[in-house]
Formats: sequence, C-alpha cells, structure tokens
Amino acid sequence: MDTEDFQSLRTTGEQNDFGAPSDDQKSSASLFPEEGEAPPEPHLVTQALKRIIESEHFRTSTRGKQFLSFVVQYRLENYPERLNERTIGVALFNRRQDYFTADDSIVRAQAREVRRRLEKYHLANPQNIPLRIELPVGSYTPVFKIEVPPKEEPTETPTSVDLTVWSAIDARPNSQIEGALVPLKKAILPLTYGLAVSVLCVLVLSFFLYHRSARRFRSPVTEFLAPALASSRPLLICLPQPIFYRPSPALFKRSAKVPGEFDRQVYRMNHAPDLQPSDTLTWREMDQFREFGVARGDVQAAVRLVGLLDHLGKDSEVRIGDGYSFEDLRNSPAVLIGAYSNLWVIEMTSRLHFSFADDEKGERIQEQGSSGRSWKKVYTSSSSEDFGLVTRLVNSSTGQFVVLVAGLGATGSDAAADLLVGPNNLEKALRDAPKDWPQKNVQIVVSTTVTGSTAGPGKVEAVYVW
Repeated sequence: MDTEDFQSLRTTGEQNDFGAPSDDQKSSASLFPEEGEAPPEPHLVTQALKRIIESEHFRTSTRGKQFLSFVVQYRLENYPERLNERTIGVALFNRRQDYFTADDSIVRAQAREVRRRLEKYHLANPQNIPLRIELPVGSYTPVFKIEVPPKEEPTETPTSVDLTVWSAIDARPNSQIEGALVPLKKAILPLTYGLAVSVLCVLVLSFFLYHRSARRFRSPVTEFLAPALASSRPLLICLPQPIFYRPSPALFKRSAKVPGEFDRQVYRMNHAPDLQPSDTLTWREMDQFREFGVARGDVQAAVRLVGLLDHLGKDSEVRIGDGYSFEDLRNSPAVLIGAYSNLWVIEMTSRLHFSFADDEKGERIQEQGSSGRSWKKVYTSSSSEDFGLVTRLVNSSTGQFVVLVAGLGATGSDAAADLLVGPNNLEKALRDAPKDWPQKNVQIVVSTTVTGSTAGPGKVEAVYVW
C-alpha cells in the first residue's frame, strides 16, 4: 500500500467518523510508546516496511501486506487516537461503521497472522535489521525500534601464570607423581561409570518417546490431517453465515399488546412479536441482521474441531461469513463447514463422487452414476435420521489442502465432525481403504439417528478413495 492508497483510506476514515485530525491538529507524539525516546526518521520506517513486505514472509499475503502498511502509515501520521479494531475493519475489510466487532474476528485474526509473519521475518534476519517494526499483542499500534549493535567486549590481556607449583611438580620423581594420581583415578572412575549410565538412560527414554510420538502421528486422524499439520500456516476453520432476517422495531411496536412492551432491545431479542397467523406483514417490516445466522450444528462442529487441533498442537483460526475470501483459502489449509449454507462446499463437491443435490427430488447426498445411491433426511414419529459428508481434498481448487465437513441438517454436520474427533471412528471408517489413502482424496458418508435435537453415534454408510 503506497501513500496515495493510504490517503484514500484516510479520507474514507474521515467520512466514517474515524476522528482523523487535520494537519493543524496533528499531535507531535513520539512514534515510540515510551516517553523520552527520540522517534526514528519516517524514511527509515518506510524503508524497513518496504523490506518486510517484499520479503518471502509477506510476499504471498496480500492482506498481510495491506494490514501492516495501513497500521504503520497510520502511526507515522501521528494521529492522537490509538488505532482500534473498528477503524481497521471499516477501512481495510469494508465493514459497516456500526458492525459488531465481538462477532467478527477478521481484524483480530489478521493481526495475529501479521505478528506471526513479523516474528518469522525477524528470526530469519537477526543481524540485518537496523529498525524493527513490531505489533505488540493486544494492540494495533506498531512500535518502531532501532537496533543498536552490541558493544564489543574488550579482549582480556592474558595474565602471567605462576609456574612455581608446576616447577615443583616437574622436580618430583615420576613415581611420586604417579602415586599422587592414584586416588584421583579411583575417584574419577565411578563418576565416569555413573555418567555413562545416565547418558544411556537418556538415550533409551528419548528412543521410547520418539517412537511413541511416531505411533501417535501415524494414527488415522493425524494422517488424515497430515498436510495441514505439516503446514506452517494456521488451519482456517470457516463457517458460513446465511442471510438472516428479524422483525423490525416498527413491527414489534405495532404488535405490542401494551405500550412500551418492546421498547428495549433486550426484550426484542428474547421474545417474539405478538402476531397472529392472519396478520399481514410488509417487507419493510423485516430487517437483515448481519450479526446472526450461524447454524447451531456448524458451531458445534467448529468447536469440536478446534479442540482436536489444540490437542494435536496445531494453530487454528475460526472465520465466519465474509471473514474469509478465496485469497485466504489459497494461502492456508482449511476446514469448510456447512452444506447448503456454504457456497464453497457446494461448488467443491459438485463434481466429486459424492455431492449435495437440491432439485425436484429434494435435498440429499447423491452418488454419481445412473445407479448411484442417495441419502436424504428421514422423519418418524419419535426420531429422525440425518446424514453428513466428510471430504478430504489433498490439492483442491484453491491449491491448498481442504477438508469439507457438512450435513443435510445441523445434526448431520455434527455427525460428520464426530467422525474426525471421536475416538477410533476414522480408523473404523478407513479399515478397508487402500493402504496409500493418506496420499489420496477421501469421501465418507455418515448417518446418525436423531432423538429430539440430539444426534446419536455416527454410522459409516459409504467410503470412496481416489
């Protein structure tokens, strides 16, 4: 992002009431958070920024470069206000001025990613960074630090050695010297044996732990997720956010049985309007709410997957709705959750052996071919049967490793996630799969019996490996 781009964002910020000061209102605050330190020259900061965004650690991340450039330029402008999450969300990610930051983590996630890249850049260039740009945890305001070369320690002048003792030893007969060394040898010998035994114990323990870890890595779950675990990038867990509508405050007010019944937002959020089946509505009486709409089953699946990845020691980031783009999917391995609410899942599975169909025959999981099997939700008086699909694509259309976890309904998505996180579920599902399945694409159809709104244990219906 060059200066003109930043000025454009700055103008947008002023139009959105960011509080950006005019030239005569700019503060002369230091570029450092600590008082009393002289700020570096802006051209040094600009040069350091240019080296960073052109490095291998930022070159492939368009959003990372834009984010870092924006916060650095904002800091160089010496705005009196500290840079906040909403300002960045509106300016860089096209969020509305009143968007709900607690439910939209795109700025926080991008800041974590930039911090990781900066850390790797600094570690890779420890001796060649005259000025460091850092983004402290919990802040969006960068800090600029001038690296001062360490002072060279003066070389100590060797002092003279008193040779009197050694002269005395040299003057002694050899037999006396050997006699004096015998007790020393007796003392060193047990110590040598003890040290050797300790080293041997450490080697045996290391060998045991290594093979234990290797066996764990060779488990079906870790082999299923191996490409993502091997990546240095965090695994993105992407949830859809379908369009969601709620009654407008005007509709609540019109339906109120007593004056002031729905005046408070908390009451409108927790109660339905007092409407009858015969009441008519107009479209203007419905409002679109962007802060809502994530399906319960998708959230449950995401929570279970985050727990699994944390157990495996893999970093993950949850993205919701428009909090991720195709560019993000090109740069990181990902798990996409949801079926008919997620266009990416429908598109990626549309030409696979198992796909999600939606036509005159209804919503279902459909197998390719004229005699292909199909699975659709079944309802009875006391329970229902739902279905889910897990898809593993080693090299998807994004160029990255992708896992798709989706169900016909919320309980189907939950059953699909349980296939990955449940103990031994994946091992049972792939028991008859080809031995080289870890190098291939995999699709698994699962079913679950639902009582009330609770899914039962999943059952594998079909497996396809190619």
